[in-house]
Amino acid sequence: MSRLEAAFAKGHTALVCFVTGGDPTPEATPAILDALVEGGADVIELGMPFTDPMADGPAIQNANLRALAAGTKTADILAIAKGFRARHPQVPLVLMGYANPMITRGAEWFAQACADAGVDGVICVDIPSEEDPELGPALRSRGIAPIRLATPTTDAARLPAVLEGSGGFLYYVSVAGITGKQSAALASIEAAVARIKQTATIPVAVGFGVRTPEQAGGIAAVADGVVVGSALVDLVAQHGADAAGPVRELTSALSAAVHAARKEIA
Repeated sequence: MSRLEAAFAKGHTALVCFVTGGDPTPEATPAILDALVEGGADVIELGMPFTDPMADGPAIQNANLRALAAGTKTADILAIAKGFRARHPQVPLVLMGYANPMITRGAEWFAQACADAGVDGVICVDIPSEEDPELGPALRSRGIAPIRLATPTTDAARLPAVLEGSGGFLYYVSVAGITGKQSAALASIEAAVARIKQTATIPVAVGFGVRTPEQAGGIAAVADGVVVGSALVDLVAQHGADAAGPVRELTSALSAAVHAARKEIA
């Protein structure tokens, strides 16, 4: 069983936590990642900073700019990932970002670098399933899950193509918009997850607009995973290099709500 498979097989909904690598600096990121693990995150998403993060709202856009201003490069992200794997052998780590930094030196180079760093999955926002050959085969050949995105506009005709060749989990973007700016109604999320799970054979994790333990707990009752990003990134913006403590505190509250959700409805 892979680390990602194990994370979704714990008997409770998985908490997936995102922060931007290199924010506020590459040197500060490891402590923030450790705080996520200590707070109870089941899966860690590490954002690769990019100049044009088109799917992200102001919080993560600004985090990307802070990371780039601190001099963060792809080599730093890979070094952070390798250090994380050494400290946390069993916690899944997913890189999330955009095509340019991932394939500028070739898909084979990037996939091998991810494998060497102990990365479990990759979310590439702007490589759709139709362009899977750009990166998917290189990742899969090294046991790395290409994690795809589905949205409220992903209909029954398109969903099989999104799922084809994907792995780890399906990331359901609960709103037709950017990260952190709006939240979907729980009823619409429940209906969408139920529809997707009629076709999907991998777990479904829901993200975009999830900021509070109450929201996370509600979604956790109907999904296999809950993704929280902007709320954590906001803490990094507020506290900078001292963000580990506040990040751990929020993650702990989120994990308590997410992990208890299924027990409450049992």
